[in-house]
Amino acid sequence: MTNESPSYHGYRFPAEIISHAVWLYHRFGLSFRDTEDLLAQRGVTVTHETIRRWCRTFGPQYARALRRRLGRMGDTWHLDELFVTIQGRRQYLWRAVDEDGDVIDILVQSRRNRRAAERFFRKLLKSQGWEPRRLITDKLRSYSAALRTVMPSVVHCTDQYANNRAEVSHQPTRQRERQMRRFKSAAHVQQFVSVHGLVQNLFRVGRHLLRPIHHRLLRRRAFQVWNAVTCAS
Repeated sequence: MTNESPSYHGYRFPAEIISHAVWLYHRFGLSFRDTEDLLAQRGVTVTHETIRRWCRTFGPQYARALRRRLGRMGDTWHLDELFVTIQGRRQYLWRAVDEDGDVIDILVQSRRNRRAAERFFRKLLKSQGWEPRRLITDKLRSYSAALRTVMPSVVHCTDQYANNRAEVSHQPTRQRERQMRRFKSAAHVQQFVSVHGLVQNLFRVGRHLLRPIHHRLLRRRAFQVWNAVTCAS
């Protein structure tokens, strides 16, 4: 274990159970109570509040480890913003995915103006360490204005339907928002979608495009990565 590995010291349950509970919650459309029932069926008695604390404590740690392992994404970035209502106020969830549909980064902000776009661009550059070859967005003017300041050499595409990949990537968030009866705070949605996106990246292997043997191989590798980052192997 390294200094960056999750520490389970002081927890009554072993790493295998904690990491499995976090995986269940973020991999599938489950509530904390659903996860509690699934663990109970396996003979593990734990409350949904404990599972909530596990997700809040270990979810971000797992996400950071996954981000380091996944490394750099594709060189075509699709950007889009989704509005979410939090305590009666409209917030915007800025999301970037690559050409394969993998989530690059997500940022929750209260605006979608030029300054908000610039902030998101800088966050993307910091996490990736390089500029993309091409940026695809809708026709929101904030993107063009921010791009001239932050990444003036990047090709910018705003063609109709070109950004469908980013728009489709919002669907899992909308589904979980409805299930959770809306998010409780900006910090809550930021933490949840950051972990959720990376877990989906790891286990979304394009099953419909693969032969069964190849799908099983990729799935087995995904579980090996998960066990490694959670120290649950």
